[in-house]
Amino acid sequence: MKYALQWIRSLLFNMQMYVAMLVVAIIFLIPMLISQKGASMAAHVYCWWVVWSARWMIGLRVNIQGDIPQGEVLVAAKHQSFFDIIVIYNCLPRSKFIMKRQLLFTPIVGQYAYRLGCVPVNRGKGAAAIRKMVADVASGRVAPGQLVIYPQGTRVAPGAKRNYKMGSGVLYRELQQDCVPVALNTGIFWPKRSVLRKAGTATVEFMEPIPKGKPVAEFMELMEQAVEVRSRELMAEVGFYE
Repeated sequence: MKYALQWIRSLLFNMQMYVAMLVVAIIFLIPMLISQKGASMAAHVYCWWVVWSARWMIGLRVNIQGDIPQGEVLVAAKHQSFFDIIVIYNCLPRSKFIMKRQLLFTPIVGQYAYRLGCVPVNRGKGAAAIRKMVADVASGRVAPGQLVIYPQGTRVAPGAKRNYKMGSGVLYRELQQDCVPVALNTGIFWPKRSVLRKAGTATVEFMEPIPKGKPVAEFMELMEQAVEVRSRELMAEVGFYE
């Protein structure tokens, strides 16, 4: 009975979340077309709404740990669910994401992502995709702020293994910025390809920055170690063990 009730609450939450996306997109359509600030305001309003409504509709709360970066910095985050995109964007003052190119053609999401300065990447083109990504960032189209990348390139379910890609290392070298690793356990509560959303407290932790200027190989090792070890600890804290 308890499971069925949570499933129904989750279904209602999911439905209102997409209705809210449409409503916010329409309300902020003109500001979005006029300026990047309009698009940013819309995205922050929507992300705040999802985080707030998740708390009272499905009992899912968010715990933010660590110092939230404010200036020019690369953010390398674990990616377990759509919810961590929402939470991370809600936290950061001026963020934009490295995202898969296909999302540009998604209604609402694609148009707003482009206006926000998100950088599309064709994941199937390997080194060429990395060069294009660096060129897009260096071109000046991407506004100052926090550039978020998911080093594994896609969502990875809790307990699953996936290699870290070199794109984050190339960006770290080319941008000459500190990198803030982010660990989380959102996938425990917001599973991939599932209607069910679990009650509890999801944690997103901004860790100590990795200073700029390190060799790429060293940076990749430090970043992966930080993200993976702490994410496993956060998942264990809510009862998930590999």
